[in-house]
Formats: sequence, C-alpha cells, structure tokens
Amino acid sequence: MYKINAIKMLNWCFSIGFFITFAVINKLKKIFKIIKMQQPGLLILAAGMGSRYGGLKQMDALGPNGETIIDYSIYDAKQAGFGKIVFVIRQSIEEDFKEIVINKYKHLITVDYVLQELDALPPAYTCPPERIKPWGTGHAILMAKDKIDTFFAVINGDDYYGKHAFEVMANYLSSLSLKNDTQAYSMIAYALAKTLSDNGSVSRGVCTVNEDDYLISIKEYTKIQAIENQIVNIHSDGSLEHLNPESPVSMNFWGFHPSLFQHLENMFTEFLKEHIHDIKSEFYIPFAVDDLIKANKAKVKLLKTKSEWFGVTYQEDRQKVVGKFEQFLNQGEYPATLW
Repeated sequence: MYKINAIKMLNWCFSIGFFITFAVINKLKKIFKIIKMQQPGLLILAAGMGSRYGGLKQMDALGPNGETIIDYSIYDAKQAGFGKIVFVIRQSIEEDFKEIVINKYKHLITVDYVLQELDALPPAYTCPPERIKPWGTGHAILMAKDKIDTFFAVINGDDYYGKHAFEVMANYLSSLSLKNDTQAYSMIAYALAKTLSDNGSVSRGVCTVNEDDYLISIKEYTKIQAIENQIVNIHSDGSLEHLNPESPVSMNFWGFHPSLFQHLENMFTEFLKEHIHDIKSEFYIPFAVDDLIKANKAKVKLLKTKSEWFGVTYQEDRQKVVGKFEQFLNQGEYPATLW
C-alpha cells in the first residue's frame, strides 16, 4: 500500500512540477516578447547610387579586416540594444546585397530588407521613363512601412555615426511609449565643422533649436565647404553665405514613432502632385520633418553625442576613413573581429 501511495505521490509531484514549469516557460516567453517589442528597430538606407563616390559605398571594405561601414553600424546598434534591422536597397543590387550583407547578419540579429524602386508609387501615378534618380530619403523610409511597428531609428548605410550616438538614440527611444508618445521624434546632431569633406562640397541640413533642444526648423544647404578658414554655402548665383561652424546639422540619424509612415504616405502623394515630372526632384526626410514640425504634428528632440561622424562622400575620402578604422582597432575601440 505504501509503495502504491508513494508512486501516486511521485506522479502527483511530477504533474504539478510539469504544470509549474510549463507556466513559468510561458510567462518567460511573454516577458521576452515584451522586451523584444520594446527594443527599437533600425532602418538602414542603402539604396543610394553613390554618384560622387563612383561606386557602391555600402559594400566597400574599409576596415582592417574587410569590414564595411554597415558592419560597424550594426555592431554598435546591437551593442546599444537595437533589435530588428531593416535595409532599404535597390533591386539591381539585391542578390549581391543578400550574399554579402544579409547572410552575414541573419544568425546574429533579426534582419530584413525592402526594395526602393522608381515605380513604387501610389496607384494614380506612373514614373516618367526618363527618371533615373531615386525618389529620395522620405520615399526610402516609406518603403519599410509594412516591416516596422515600433519606435525605430534611421541611418545612412554609408555613414559612420559612432558607438555613443547609437547608445544615446537607443536609450531615448526605449524610454518612450508607443501609445502616448506618437509625436516624439528625435535626431542625433553633429557640429557642422566636423562633417565636411576635404575633397569637395557637401549637402547638410542645418538645424535651429529652442532652449529645450527641440528642433524648430531645418534648412538644407547643398554646397557647403571650407574656404579660407571659413565655412560657407555657395548659392546657385555664386553668392556666399557664411555658416556657424558649431551649428548642429542632421546627418540622417533620426528616431521615429511608426506613425511617421502615414504622414509620409500623405506627404509623398502631395509631393508627386507637384513634382512627378521633375526628374531631379527628391522627397527628402528633413523637408518632411520640417513640415511636420510646422504643422504641430511632431516634436523632434535634438540628441547630443560625443561620437565622431565621418563618411565617404568622394572617392578621395576613402583613405581617411580607412585610417580611422585602423586607429580604432589600435586603440581597442573595436575587436579585431566584430562578430
């Protein structure tokens, strides 16, 4: 009898233990799901044509062991707490990109991609056959509307932003509520003087902010360069406008609520009404954000970073960037092998 009761007791304990374990596992799954949902996403714009650079900057091996700038960005983003990575690419580089980039990361972090094509337009519009240029960064971001449903950051695939910049952005986005902070946008700012090229002019969105570090406006300058120790923008009529070297500028490192996608959809349709036949016109994200601020539909927090920005606007910039990554390795900023 005692033996039978002992067996029953063991079976009972086993059953109770099983159900407790099952309940704990389910609870942990829910917790991990919530944590994953709270992780901000990262959208990487990698569809640019690189006309001034003369090649696909996104795939150029610039690090000591053949790393691309994207490699460093994803490493920094993952370390900072970003979750899903989504790339925006062109169909013409899709196969190479999947082989060289996507396959490298798919076992390390959730990764996906979307295509930015000229014919990805609202039903009422058809792309002019003579158009070659993409529709711009606003259009590129819009392509990811079905892939992202949480707070997310946007970066250029060919710009290096720095570890601290990713940490600052990840911390800010993770502090927000999807339900309550629908207008909470953000931007990492860099000083104008530290974003120039020694090899030609650059385009920059120069920012005006209030005393609380919220963005008031962005003004796009398309031909900025240093001339005789002064930073100037050369206007189309040849006149010069002197700019403050310490002015904060946008390098396309943004933080957004997913409500942005609906705004972009509406604004892009309005853009096409006026510019569909202008084959050089582009729907830029700084212009879209500026319009949202003016319409009181967004508040953009300017986030400061101690990180250094650099990029490869021109082919001649390449060697300087290669030297920077070599220096980082020697200083122990990054491991010899990122992954």
